[in-house]
Amino acid sequence: MFILDLLAAIALIYTLYRYARNQKSCLPLPPGLKKLPLVGNLFGLPRSLEWEVYDKWSKELNTDVLHLNAAGTHIIVLGSHRAAVDLLEKRSSIYSGRPRLPMVVELMGWDFNFGFMDYGERTHRRLMHDSFHPSAAKRFRPQELRSARDFLRRLLDDQSDMMGELRQLSGEAILSSTYGLKIASKHDKFITIAKAGIDPVVPALIPGTFLVDILPALKYVPEWFPGASFKRKAKEWRRLALEVRDTPFEQAKREIEKGSPISSFCSNSLSKLDIRTDIHMQEEDIKSVAGTLYGGTKALAFSYLLSLQTMGAVASCLLALLNHPSVLKKAQEEIDRVIKPGHLPDFDDEPSLPYVAAVVKESMRWRPTAPLALPHTCHAEDEYNGYRIPKGSIILANAWAMLHDESIYPDPFSFRPERFLVEDGRSLNKEVKDPGHAIWGFGRRICPGRYMAASSIWIAVVSFIAAFDFNKVDESGGLDHGYDPGIIRIPHPFKCSIRPRNKEVEDFIRSTEIYG
Repeated sequence: MFILDLLAAIALIYTLYRYARNQKSCLPLPPGLKKLPLVGNLFGLPRSLEWEVYDKWSKELNTDVLHLNAAGTHIIVLGSHRAAVDLLEKRSSIYSGRPRLPMVVELMGWDFNFGFMDYGERTHRRLMHDSFHPSAAKRFRPQELRSARDFLRRLLDDQSDMMGELRQLSGEAILSSTYGLKIASKHDKFITIAKAGIDPVVPALIPGTFLVDILPALKYVPEWFPGASFKRKAKEWRRLALEVRDTPFEQAKREIEKGSPISSFCSNSLSKLDIRTDIHMQEEDIKSVAGTLYGGTKALAFSYLLSLQTMGAVASCLLALLNHPSVLKKAQEEIDRVIKPGHLPDFDDEPSLPYVAAVVKESMRWRPTAPLALPHTCHAEDEYNGYRIPKGSIILANAWAMLHDESIYPDPFSFRPERFLVEDGRSLNKEVKDPGHAIWGFGRRICPGRYMAASSIWIAVVSFIAAFDFNKVDESGGLDHGYDPGIIRIPHPFKCSIRPRNKEVEDFIRSTEIYG
């Protein structure tokens, strides 16, 4: 009798499980645009300012979970911080994967980048964490400070290429921290290699840029076939990707063999090689993680874009100050109260400069450099707020929408650093949500290099504000200043009039040539 009761109970549980599963599969998909047969929304996907278009659609449909269908590929756009946390963090066990990226990973050769790997890959993440967790990342502050001071010194002599100087600023910090290498100019071969290798990746990561990402079977089309120009492009871009990975690593090893390496990710990691296991495999892992850092030398989201994100964030902040001279004046007045005349700030001064911190936070909120976080994928069928999330869906977190949510940031399109300060302006207001909640990604895939990126951005901005008075020379610094296309927002080149605030500061900047 007991056995019959047990079997009946098992049968009932199984029936209920199947019923619940069928009910879930019968749930409606999240709200979305009208779809065409077979192709769905494929030809309606935005090709520019995607984050703004997705936010517009979400508001029109009154949803923070938007569904699109690109020829059978489900795309879910999360338009609120609540939805991103509920799925990407609270359910991270099934939302931490990366979607298949045939163009970037399989054809362009970026399979070594752990930012594109599924979360199950642990070796690369452990190497990254060991060198860039909050305490460890502070070891690289001398390199970041030196890069900021070098940036100021170059501007004393040549102000004709601000974006080129910013690219060198961010590239210097990454190269020094990752490989222990120094670079001589913005035309240094390592900066050139990084730019050539990364520039094609940024637009290629936008969903829909290449049809092969929607129809992966196209990767097998021969290069000579009509319409297969993407295969020929990918072949050249693959060569550049491998240069990004291999060239600086081999140079770093040569410097280490000379016996006087600068402290860096490579020197620290190579010193810990375990002779009991495969040395070659360990070196390959270190090379790949280093290439991930160097190759991104931006912003978003994740470490492979770290330096682009740094460059874009500093540039956007300077553009904001050009358009808000009263904000620049307040920041300089705060610096003058704290810093000894004729000197420049360093990291020890950060807690005493809350207004400058608010300026940096507001610029990153106002013009986020990674408006859409790198895509996640859902590894299992799921349900959220009565809607079905199909297995294999591409999940996009719309960071731009979260940072312009007027329920969190009133008057979100205005540049107001004061929103991050308490009433008397003497400290940051902890009640206001830090923009980092959306800038660096979500869940288990949050950017592991965020601490280094944040400190690099802060020291560059505070150094520039302390050192120079600067003004617009034309309309290139206007509020509607253009940005390059892609998942990382880099401003178009702009010009401004720059002059040292006084002779003492100029002398101090020039004296830092022997720094480090």
